[in-house]
Parts: sequence; structure tokens; C-alpha cells
Amino acid sequence: MLIPTKNVRAGDCLGTDAFHPSGLLVLSAGTLLSAADIEKLQRLGIDKVDIVPPDGEAPPPATAAAAEAYSFSSEPKEAAREKAVIAAYQEAVDGIKITFEQALEEGFISPEQVARGFNPLAGRVHEEKDVVSLLLVLNNRDDYTYQHSVQVGMISYYIAKWMGQTEEEALLAGRAGYLHDIGKCRIDRGILQKPSRLTAEEYDEIKKHTVFGYDILKRSGFPEEITMAALQHHERFDGSGYPLKLRREAIHPMAKIVAVADIYSAMISTRVYQKKRDLLYVLRELYRCSFGELDPEITQVFIRHMIPNFINKKIQLLTGEIGTIVMTNPSDFFRPLVNFDGEFVDLSERRDLEVEHIFV
Repeated sequence: MLIPTKNVRAGDCLGTDAFHPSGLLVLSAGTLLSAADIEKLQRLGIDKVDIVPPDGEAPPPATAAAAEAYSFSSEPKEAAREKAVIAAYQEAVDGIKITFEQALEEGFISPEQVARGFNPLAGRVHEEKDVVSLLLVLNNRDDYTYQHSVQVGMISYYIAKWMGQTEEEALLAGRAGYLHDIGKCRIDRGILQKPSRLTAEEYDEIKKHTVFGYDILKRSGFPEEITMAALQHHERFDGSGYPLKLRREAIHPMAKIVAVADIYSAMISTRVYQKKRDLLYVLRELYRCSFGELDPEITQVFIRHMIPNFINKKIQLLTGEIGTIVMTNPSDFFRPLVNFDGEFVDLSERRDLEVEHIFV
């Protein structure tokens, strides 16, 4: 029975899997929903869920103790912090929208406007630990190009920090990610917003955004790190990228960071033609790309710092068994130590067991 999430009560049972609008699995069928689960569904923009009919008896309401135990946002400080992050994110989205409009109308953009749009967000998110959940909370169906720009800026900022760069260097990486697609302001919106696969001619038109972006940023006086990120973020280590088919060391270091952020954001973002995918699939695909397409060091630094976000999250095997991730394995990213009702299983030693879903 499909009902609005706002009408769901603690104790209700999911009849089918609940997916984030991007296609990532959030909660599996059969889950008895807690107050925290319901809050998560609402926070992630999941408006309706399938609930098993209660056989004539209303499910018991959540107790105050359960709500307090399960829902972190019931704590005023945590809720206020989350609201501040969401507000800063929206300001950054609004800021990049203005920047796109200025670039199209005037042919250049203001570095001060860019700093005003991005820096407050970086200041809010730099201490966030659960980056996986944060990005899903902030992701929705509206304004894909603008939201993608902000997300790539955030992820580029995180990658730079995780690589040991200074705050100033990380902010530079964040701004490079924030502006990497600015050249799309010159691409026909009908092509950008097309809900189906692009034709070869449309794809050739899209590829021009890298050169357009470089020209706009160069004219606006941005440093080389930012202009090269716009020009080269679609270059690939094996020479299969564009616009110049550069290889390995010929690709600017900043473009290598933004390339990883760009692919991850694109894969978790909501687009009509994307099939439903588990987050594990996304990270495995990035890992595969680190052997030939993306900088292996940068990609694996990113994955190593994302994987610990899965500790204490539920995991489902292909056999249907569900457990809780206790510890990640630094030598085998996708095979953690899992607690199955008191039985601890190291998946790196059980090659016969395969992970199907991670519930974020």
C-alpha cells in the first residue's frame, strides 16, 4: 500500500525497497521503520513508500524514548547544524546559477561572486564526517547542472583535504570543481536537459563546454588551476577523453581531482535515464576507472575516505542476509567485517559471499 511518507508511523513495515530519487537503495523491504528511518526518508526527499497493511491493527506509536534514541536530528544542535549546511548548499546553488547567467550574458564572471557562493559552504561542510549521507541529503531532482556544479566543488574540496593539502589549496580545488562546467552556459538547454540518451551530434556539442569554460575563466582572470580544470576534467589517463585526448602526466593535477569528483557526482545524481544503482556499484565503478581512466592515487584516496562512512550501516548479501558493517578493510575496500546477529564475518576471507546492497 503506497502512502505518503509523512503519514508513516514507527513500527510500520516496508513492503518493497525504498530508493533515493537517484536510484540508490535506502531501506530494504521488510524493514520495521524506526523514527530515525522515517526522518531519513523525509530528509532524502522520498515522498511515498510501500507499507504492508497492518492486518486490521494499527502499529504501535513510537515512544518518546525510541524517538530520542533513534533520531539524531531530535537534538537541537545537530538539527541546527544540518539546517545551516542545507542553507549554505542552497546559497551555493543560487550563486552558481547567477554565475552561469553572468557568464552567458557578459562573457566573464566575477571571482568575488564565486568566492561568496562557494566559500561559506566549504566552511560549513569541512567537519562533516558522513560525506555519503550528506551528499544524498543535498541531492534532488531540480537544476541538475547547478547542483552538480556545487557537488563537484564540495567533493573536490574534500579530496584535496584528504590528500593532505592546506585549507587554501582545498578551497582552490573546491572553486575549480564549482566552476568546472561553467562552459555549459553556452550549450543549448534543450540538449543539457534532454531526458534520453544524446545523439552523436548532441554529444559533440556538449563536449565544447570544456573549451567554452576555459575561455570564460581565462578572460575572467582565474588562476591556471581553475582554467585547466574546466578544460581538462574530461581527459582520461588512457587518452580516451576530450577535448585534447591527453594522457597521464599531460593532464593538469587539478583536472585529475575534479575528474574524480565529476564522475562520482554524476553517478549518484538524479537523471531520468539512469537505472537504479546501489552506492556500492558506484564506488566499484570508480575503482575500476582507477585502472586506466582516472588518476589511481586520487581515486583510491577518495574511495578510502568514503568507505569508512559505511561503518554501522546495514549491508545485504546476495543470499538475502542482512548485517551491520563493523569495520572496513583497507586492503579490500568492498569486503568489510560484518556482524550478522552476533556472528562476525570478515568478507575478505569469505570470497563465496557477495554484497548486494549497502543501506545509506
